Amino acid sequence: MSFIHIRPNWQLPEKFATSKAAYLNRRRFLKNLAGVGLGIAATSCTGRPLTAQGTEELASTFGDPLSNFTTNSVFADAGRSVTNQLFASRYNNFYEFGLTKNIWSNAQRLPTDPWKLEVSGLVKNPKTYDLDDLYNRFPLEERIYRFRCVEAWAMVVPWLGFPMRKVLEDVEPTSDAKFVRFESFYDENITEGPSISFSNLPWPYHEGLRIEEMANDLAFFAVGIYGRTMPKQHGAPIRMVVPWKYGFKGAKSIVKIEFLAEQPATYWNTISPNEYKFEANVEPDVPHPRWSQKRERLVGAGEAWDWEKQDTLIYNGYGDYVADLYA
Repeated sequence: MSFIHIRPNWQLPEKFATSKAAYLNRRRFLKNLAGVGLGIAATSCTGRPLTAQGTEELASTFGDPLSNFTTNSVFADAGRSVTNQLFASRYNNFYEFGLTKNIWSNAQRLPTDPWKLEVSGLVKNPKTYDLDDLYNRFPLEERIYRFRCVEAWAMVVPWLGFPMRKVLEDVEPTSDAKFVRFESFYDENITEGPSISFSNLPWPYHEGLRIEEMANDLAFFAVGIYGRTMPKQHGAPIRMVVPWKYGFKGAKSIVKIEFLAEQPATYWNTISPNEYKFEANVEPDVPHPRWSQKRERLVGAGEAWDWEKQDTLIYNGYGDYVADLYA
């Protein structure tokens, strides 16, 4: 698939994006934080300070350095500076480990080695990938994407991984395959989830795409972030990244991918279909039933309600890539 990319008018020059060297080394990263007053008392995304020990514990979850990747120049700039890794790694939704954003420590219970990712269904070549496959079978690249949560907050994240179409090429879906279902890791003894009504929720977490969406150039499987292997709170070892959709479409810790003829049920659409649509594209003029989507808050230092605000862009600013999917 060939693609000609025209820089959209919101996209800033590459020099404004955080450089790879600024976040590849954990010790250098922490030293840099101290230099700007965010070291020992680093401010959390909810305004609570991190102690020196808390900062070190959080940094210890950042994963191992990766070097076998290239930077995709087309996606080297998302129009905003990359979100500080301390904030991105401490402000996560991962409901298998709790309802709060501050679940990074709970998520360290996730077992990731060994790991198997099964691809089945309407394909000519069913596959089962292990960790070595995830890191080495497909060429890894870094892409800096905007991330927009349905809760109206946003980040800019440097993902490492490979386009989803690489898996499509490897397994060769049949002509009957119209949809793809993604299933996350689940073990009731490990992923204890919210304390209320956990047994009634439709576990394991599952998401879905149309096969045309999976084949789009933007659709990405991430196995790393900030130059390192994927931290557990971000969905190690592999997660979905579809930046034109709301963040809940990004299933974490994927163990199964199944190609189907019919549209699959999805986790949040099953729980609350009037609030969480199967399509889930970022659309500022389509409000959530309980709040507007016209504006978004950029995750950063200070109290959450004081975060810098900006207008929400249709398809999260990626309309040049995906608008034709919904004509």
